[in-house]
Amino acid sequence: MSKIAVLMTSMFEDVEYTKPVEQFKNAGHSITVISPEAGQELTGKQGEAKVTSDKGIDEVKPEEFDVLFIPGGVSPDELRADDRFVAFTKKMMFMNKKTLVICHGPQLLISAEVLNGRNITGFKSIQTDLKYAGANVYDEEVVVCGGNLVSSRNPDDIPAFIEKSLSILDS
Repeated sequence: MSKIAVLMTSMFEDVEYTKPVEQFKNAGHSITVISPEAGQELTGKQGEAKVTSDKGIDEVKPEEFDVLFIPGGVSPDELRADDRFVAFTKKMMFMNKKTLVICHGPQLLISAEVLNGRNITGFKSIQTDLKYAGANVYDEEVVVCGGNLVSSRNPDDIPAFIEKSLSILDS
C-alpha cells in the first residue's frame, strides 16, 4: 500500500481532504499530514474538519513517500509562499511520484514550476494561471496525465477524483 504525503495548513477545503482520505485509508493506504510544524491543529475553511498534522515539513523527505496529495481551499496558496513546501513538491514531481491535486491544489505545482506540457484541471479561477505555467488545461471533472498526476476542479468532482486516484494508487 502507498504512503501518502498530504501537504496542508489551515483553511483547506474540508471535504476535499476528508472524503478522499477516508477512501484512501479504507483502501489500506497510510496518510501523513504535513504542515509547517508537527502537531498543528488545522481547521478547514468551512470549520467542519479539524486535523492535527503528523509531521512538520522539516521532518520529512520526498523519498519517504509514494504519493503527494494536495487538497484545495486557501491552504495551497499559503503553502506556495513557503519555499520548503515548493521544494518538496518539485522533488516529488521530478521523482515521478503519484500526485493528486484538487481545486486550488495545483497552485503549489505552479510555484514548483512542474506543469509545462502536462495535462491538468483546477478551480476555474486558477485555470488561466495553469495555462501561463505551460500546462494543457481541461475544464473536466477529472484529468489524468501520464498515469501519475490526477487533478479535479472542485468539491462536486470528488467522486470522480477518488475513483481515478484509487485506480492509480492500486496500479
